[in-house]
Amino acid sequence: MAKLKAQKAPQKQEKKPQLKKPKVGELFTSRNRTLFAIGIVVMLIGYIALDMGSITLAPILLVAAYCVIIPIAIVARGKKRPKKLGTKKKAEVS
Repeated sequence: MAKLKAQKAPQKQEKKPQLKKPKVGELFTSRNRTLFAIGIVVMLIGYIALDMGSITLAPILLVAAYCVIIPIAIVARGKKRPKKLGTKKKAEVS
């Protein structure tokens, strides 16, 4: 004798808003990469100046690279492009 499972009424599942996960290529734009490269170059110049015995220029360059340029390169976002005014979706036209 087969046991019948009591069938429950199907429940409506509420859709939770999903956050868009950015693709790996979209995380860092060319602007971010350029700023990061500038930070690395400034850092290298700072270490070279430190090796030469500079006690004023080297710390300024290293602080600028570590505390300003590289964090800006990580945090900076690209500008959002405004939507064109003349374009509308088909659903909006009707």
